[in-house]
Amino acid sequence: MRENLRAFEVTHRSVIAIAWPTTLAYLSTPLLGLIDTGVVGRLGDPALLGGLAVGAIMFDIIFTTFNFLRSSTTGLVAQSLGAGRNEEQRVVLIRSLMLSVAMGLVVLLLSPFISTMGLWAMDVSEAVENATLSYFTIRVLAAPLTLINYSVLGWMLGLGQARLGLALQFVLNGSNIVLSIWLGLVWEWGIEGVAWATVIAEALAACVGLTIAWYRLSGLGRISWPTVFGKTALLRLFGVNRDIMIRSFCLLFAFAFFTAQGANYGEVTLAANAVLMNFFLISGYFLDGFATAAEQLAGKAVGARYRPAFNSAVRLTLIWGYLLSMMASLVFWIAGPWLIDLLTTNEAIRQVARDYLIWAALTALVGVMAFQMDGVYIGATWSADMRNMMLLSLLAFLLTWWIATPILQNHGLWLALEVFLGIRGISLYMRLPRKADETFSLV
Repeated sequence: MRENLRAFEVTHRSVIAIAWPTTLAYLSTPLLGLIDTGVVGRLGDPALLGGLAVGAIMFDIIFTTFNFLRSSTTGLVAQSLGAGRNEEQRVVLIRSLMLSVAMGLVVLLLSPFISTMGLWAMDVSEAVENATLSYFTIRVLAAPLTLINYSVLGWMLGLGQARLGLALQFVLNGSNIVLSIWLGLVWEWGIEGVAWATVIAEALAACVGLTIAWYRLSGLGRISWPTVFGKTALLRLFGVNRDIMIRSFCLLFAFAFFTAQGANYGEVTLAANAVLMNFFLISGYFLDGFATAAEQLAGKAVGARYRPAFNSAVRLTLIWGYLLSMMASLVFWIAGPWLIDLLTTNEAIRQVARDYLIWAALTALVGVMAFQMDGVYIGATWSADMRNMMLLSLLAFLLTWWIATPILQNHGLWLALEVFLGIRGISLYMRLPRKADETFSLV
């Protein structure tokens, strides 16, 4: 296998070159959510705003579940890049696109059931239910397009083309923002206009992304369809996607459980927890950029069978991740009271949020290794280990909650969340040397 070795160097510059465009791309998503909320909020009907919020939660759950399409594509394409197999990069993208379309059509077919179950779980008023259905039934039309964009973005990131991925996200979210304002307010389509804006923007981004992919890959000649449908490769793809999906389900369950348990301590504590969770979500957008750098660089190193680059990718992304997380924790601890006041005007919620601020400030620092190890394991496609350590972490989370909350109340709930984040990172890091030895043993 030594003749296939393709040496390359991982530097601080190469890490930053992937991390900063990816971070900007991820940050454009919450900006879109703010604009949509502002557009619907200006309509003056609380039911419409509630319908938008409920519909957005439904789609967050759906598309978080299918985020494996982006992750697995990044890891497999990065490995093909490292190995110098250009045809395989195209084949991976085609397989991912086919799976995206299939999954998107399944979401469309099941959309009446999904909306019914979602509204039942939310237990909302009739006015909010009607608004949610108006939004959901239109936006769900974009499901296949959204998943196509996941695959294309994963392909771009796998190639290390983070700036190209950023440009595609700006096309998607930028057009969505403009169309939401135009259709929702100028044309007075209301919440339906916001939904149609998403559908049109997803279609535009899919067209742009597929055009770029076709232009970059068309020089490879005719597609070998027997290779595309190769049994071994398809089974590997399905296995990786299955493991990442289980990991995503566990993650969703943990955060949903955290929110639900917070309600046991009253509405004020529930609201305070929700305010503080924004600190973790904000830091997560920045940490995701370095996690994506870990995905691409570790995957490329595995494909190249070049362990020095792999070791450098792990080391440098962890260094940057910890630097960023320490800064974030410090900022949240010092400026936390001001940020809390910015997010809520309710004095009771402000006071309770201050009581638990230290926990929220620590989430970035405690969780950084989980983000980075997820990136390394996705890039290396060690999905089974990532799944297993996630299950272990979820068990530790529930056990800590069961033991700590009767004594510490909401402090115990936050402690359980910190344990969940910490165990994920530590357990994956402890398995890292053995997995690397196994992977690079043929070199």
